[in-house]
Amino acid sequence: MSNAVEQRENWGSRFGFIMAAAGSAVGLGNIWKFPYLAGANGGAAFVVIYLAIVLAIGVSVMLAEFTIGRASGLNAVGAFKKLAGGAWPLVGWLGVLAGFLILSFYAVVAGWTIKYMIISFTGLMETAKAGQAGAAFGAFLNASTEQVIYQVIFMVATIVIVHQGIGGGIEKACKVMMPALFVILLVLIVRANTLEGAGKGLEFYLMPDFSKVTGGTFLAALGQAFFSLSLGMGCMITYGSYLSKSESLPFCAVVVPLIDTAVAFLAGLAIFPAVFAFGMEPGAGPGLTFVTLPAVFAQMPMGEIFSCLFFLLLFFAAITSSISLLEVCVAYFKDEMGWSRPMASWALGGAITLLGVPCALSLAEGTPWMIAGKSFFDAVDFLSSNVCLPLGGIFIALFVGWFWLEPARKEATNNGKIPFSWEPLWIWSCRLVAPLAIAYIFVSGLKW
Repeated sequence: MSNAVEQRENWGSRFGFIMAAAGSAVGLGNIWKFPYLAGANGGAAFVVIYLAIVLAIGVSVMLAEFTIGRASGLNAVGAFKKLAGGAWPLVGWLGVLAGFLILSFYAVVAGWTIKYMIISFTGLMETAKAGQAGAAFGAFLNASTEQVIYQVIFMVATIVIVHQGIGGGIEKACKVMMPALFVILLVLIVRANTLEGAGKGLEFYLMPDFSKVTGGTFLAALGQAFFSLSLGMGCMITYGSYLSKSESLPFCAVVVPLIDTAVAFLAGLAIFPAVFAFGMEPGAGPGLTFVTLPAVFAQMPMGEIFSCLFFLLLFFAAITSSISLLEVCVAYFKDEMGWSRPMASWALGGAITLLGVPCALSLAEGTPWMIAGKSFFDAVDFLSSNVCLPLGGIFIALFVGWFWLEPARKEATNNGKIPFSWEPLWIWSCRLVAPLAIAYIFVSGLKW
């Protein structure tokens, strides 16, 4: 094990780390779920509440994870074993388990983006023009073999990147894909906002309607902020463990959530003007992505190109997240079990792919793949998202706020070498605000 620590990989640059960490945070939820939640909860009113929660809670938990990772120089389980021992490594285990489970069903949905990129040029526009986008999507969900094929393609791409290592794989990929993601977003924003009637979408999105704000709005914003930032699953502990001792952790912990929020916000600027321009429904849930938007693109000149660009954007968002989920598992087996990176990448990636097969099969109508009334897909989602992640987040915040505070302070300030003006706010967020807020998410989500 000491040998594994001595030879531990590192990020090549601050930019590379920030792109990778932001890539981990930026996922499918930023592109479809954030705009959908904003649409259902008063537009800009939701955006304002969301940003406040990100700054109050998300930044604090992210900084907590970075300090744990860099101080230990180890994976999520090994970090708690080294820093505290006792029962604390179980918190790391929650992260590894969550990463394993989430990637199994996440890869299924990510596979859809590959399918939709291809069919943007081979019939999707004609189908959507005929008002059949919903029926086509339903038929695809029932085509189990096809879903599995795209899921496997996505997982192979994920494994190949993680297999190449931190600098040569994850960092290199994220330094290309994250800037590309922003460029595609900007192209889509320009196109959407030059459509006739786009102004109504901008007004809906940017003019707050506080009359639509309820208790449910705060819970939706809280849940989206927590899950969107890849917190509680060991990703930021693992990524932080590869970080140089000279980097400013408070700076990184602010910049990464801001990039994540910027992508989510920009996605709304691309989606709502287009949706309103063609009189579509803005709060259409996941169907907004695979049913409503193809119908929107079908009515645009060069719709095939803009459709393909949109699903390429989704693919980039998905794979920069999936590589961090796989890396959490790979880092554990490398550090604790002494496995080589190639062996850990392919063995764990293969196991996750196999678990993803029943997730894909369970989306078909009349599926036998059910667990206590839920589809296999939804059951795995529930266990990871509603149980493992919130519990991990609560204990990470409590660990830093109460049990490991002085070493955490030293790590966050590089032993007093960098200024950290919001340290008192961070400490009290970790001690009280974040654990209570995440506990609220946890209790609210415990409805099978």
